[in-house]
Amino acid sequence: MAIKINAEGLHYKDLNHLVSSANDKEVVIENALGHRYIGTGAVDKDIQIHGIPGNALGAYLNGCRISVFANAQDATGDTMNSGEIIIHGNCGDAAGYGMRDGKILIKGSAGYRAGIHMKEYQQHIPMLVIGGKVGDFLGEYQAGGRIIVLGIGYEGNCPVGGFCGTGMHGGAIYIRSEHAPSGLPIQVKCEDAASEDIEAIRSDIEEFASCFGYNASELLSSHFFKLTPNTASPYKQLYVNN
Repeated sequence: MAIKINAEGLHYKDLNHLVSSANDKEVVIENALGHRYIGTGAVDKDIQIHGIPGNALGAYLNGCRISVFANAQDATGDTMNSGEIIIHGNCGDAAGYGMRDGKILIKGSAGYRAGIHMKEYQQHIPMLVIGGKVGDFLGEYQAGGRIIVLGIGYEGNCPVGGFCGTGMHGGAIYIRSEHAPSGLPIQVKCEDAASEDIEAIRSDIEEFASCFGYNASELLSSHFFKLTPNTASPYKQLYVNN
């Protein structure tokens, strides 16, 4: 049984109180329009949002599933611990900022600084998939996890903006394109993805395709680049003890 909440005219604090206090696992929010912090720290809920949520959607998320049937704004999944955020549109800046585990799937494009400060620990490996293109500073200071940019609809160009991987010292970025990112810092290594690299992201892309109605086999058969930190990177020396 789902509870339905009409967010029209509600202050974001009141909306969030209704969501957090709901006894029902499934929560459907209608007429969302810029309401901030929806799902912050949420545990064991299925939140479905019709309309456009505000900043910090799913911040500190803990094992909750959030589906947005429109666009999302900045700082989606900020420092999320686990769970899933599925966006059936575009997303603003800093998606997945500091995320420590869980998944963010974005059907469309994302803004600047997606995946900034992503990190991983043991089996906690976050994953961010962007279906379209992404702005500058993708994976800035990335310390772990997987970022995948599929570039759907932008096949003639590299779907990644400038300064990709600046300060990157862990994790990996996978870019579906025939065109490598330009102007990469010397601390980032860019290689053609090998068959084992494609296998490593197969389940991620299959999940993305299942969510948004794409053909996973067609996506996986495309050319990918893989970006990883250069082992001689001075950034790594700043963050990791040898």
